[in-house]
Amino acid sequence: MWLFALFIAVPLIEIALFIQIGGLIGLWPTLLIVVLTAILGTYLVRSQGLAELGRLQRSFNELNDPTEPLAHGAMILFSGALLLTPGFFTDAVGFSLLVPGIRQAVFRWIKARVQVSSFTMGTGPGPHTGPEEDVIDGEFQEVDPEKRPTHRPSGWTQH
Repeated sequence: MWLFALFIAVPLIEIALFIQIGGLIGLWPTLLIVVLTAILGTYLVRSQGLAELGRLQRSFNELNDPTEPLAHGAMILFSGALLLTPGFFTDAVGFSLLVPGIRQAVFRWIKARVQVSSFTMGTGPGPHTGPEEDVIDGEFQEVDPEKRPTHRPSGWTQH
């Protein structure tokens, strides 16, 4: 239900902000701001995304938990989508997700509400590997069953 409310509220907020800001500064400055925020957002998302990708690779190389760099990368990706969406509200949310402190706070908030049941990393033996595993070699041939129509053809298709 909250997602439906979000899909209704965000466009209404954007329309209201466009009308208010466009009335204050005019049409062309408003459109220029929208285009410039998209360009600036693209640059910031690219640079921060590459930095976060480096953190993710380091966490894999050092066999550390990759959860935080993955979450930050996902938030940066989401902020990029918001910044490319025309509007002032989505730009404000998108730019806020590019601030590392805000991303960290969002990550802690999400982490407090998610319970991880298990986490494994590395190339250790799995639960069903070892000498006790039974392997049966054999050959097979796929047999297609005869297809029988389940209904009469409609008048729209050729026979």
